[in-house]
Amino acid sequence: MTPMSNPPHWAVFTDNTSDKSAFVGRLMRGYLPDAFGVLRGKKAGLFSTYEVNRMIEEECLHDNKILTAATSQNLQSMSSGERKKALLNHLMAQGNGYLILDNPFDNLDFGSQETLKKDLAKLSVELPLVQLISRRSDILPFIQHRFRLEGKNLQCNKEKPENSDLIFPGLLHKLPESPEGHPFDGEFLIRFKNVSVSYESRHILKDISWDIRPGEFWELRGTNGSGKSTLLTMITGDNPKAYGQNIILFGRKKGSGESIWDIKSNIGYFTPAMIDRFSGYHSLEHMILSGLMDSIGLYVIPSEAQMRTTRLWLEVLGMDGLAGKLFHDLTQGQQRLVMCARAMIKHPLLLILDEPTAGLDDESAHLFVTLVNKIAEEQTTAIVFVSHRKEPGLNPRLIFQLTSEESGSRGAVI
Repeated sequence: MTPMSNPPHWAVFTDNTSDKSAFVGRLMRGYLPDAFGVLRGKKAGLFSTYEVNRMIEEECLHDNKILTAATSQNLQSMSSGERKKALLNHLMAQGNGYLILDNPFDNLDFGSQETLKKDLAKLSVELPLVQLISRRSDILPFIQHRFRLEGKNLQCNKEKPENSDLIFPGLLHKLPESPEGHPFDGEFLIRFKNVSVSYESRHILKDISWDIRPGEFWELRGTNGSGKSTLLTMITGDNPKAYGQNIILFGRKKGSGESIWDIKSNIGYFTPAMIDRFSGYHSLEHMILSGLMDSIGLYVIPSEAQMRTTRLWLEVLGMDGLAGKLFHDLTQGQQRLVMCARAMIKHPLLLILDEPTAGLDDESAHLFVTLVNKIAEEQTTAIVFVSHRKEPGLNPRLIFQLTSEESGSRGAVI
């Protein structure tokens, strides 16, 4: 008897020209390209961060637990790795004939990535997999067939060549100064002394001490669930657990009468989830300008100095001819660069970039990292860059590492 061979598997490389949502939609509805013909008649399951976020919203709005129905835990209390494990188990229980893996390793630490790779390797023996992939290094080793999605067109065996030397001509310009200064003459922007955080019986952070000085470039590292997001919310003023602790924020003791807006006025912040809030038809120019007002959209008449600074940022991004273009018509990579400029236009004392390159292709991630390095070199703004992925070319001067322990994560400068 001839032994049965493993099912076929496909990799579809995507970039900012790819209409990925339309492609996934066609697969889910059973409209398959000829190269995927063996999947016709099979039910598809979608493994993606989007699906996890959709189910979190379902839990929050309707108290409808889908992935965690058999447990007392909810999705919001789980790490990214735990959420994706729950989604994979759910999809397997649905009797799907194949899985669509949409950038499956995004937002996962190295250990969680390795665990997921092993789980997918086991599945690959019995189930066809279609991996949508933005980063070359993420391709699963057992994939036999490679394609590239250019717009809505699937191109066979066409992988875009790597170009690590790519740079926007605009990035050769000097970064503009802010029309509104944020003077600070203290030694520490942020100072944590022996800060601990627990939620009921769950210990998150233990005796964290961390000093951030003006102009420093930090990378914040830690595994999924180690408390990185909790630590960031203590800095941005969004976490009530900060009260009563030994924390200095921008020269003031936490809880000494400052408002959350006093804190946020000193911070530029970006995480990809923010883009979902900007669903209106805002122009590129207005998007960057709105960073001066910390608003979603522009609702006041800007000054000439503000307009001049915005035009200079557009030149830096190489988008000076796109001022009137609608933000939602930009590519994903362009949107991320614009949001970084939006966070920087007020020249904040601290810039926080939370997983800013998640979901980007190699080329766009390289350009984003180039811009961040340039900000660190030319501006006095301190930077905290958070990523599970070691981004090639990123040049942080300091690293703060969270290490998970049962009593709560400890922090150390490495």
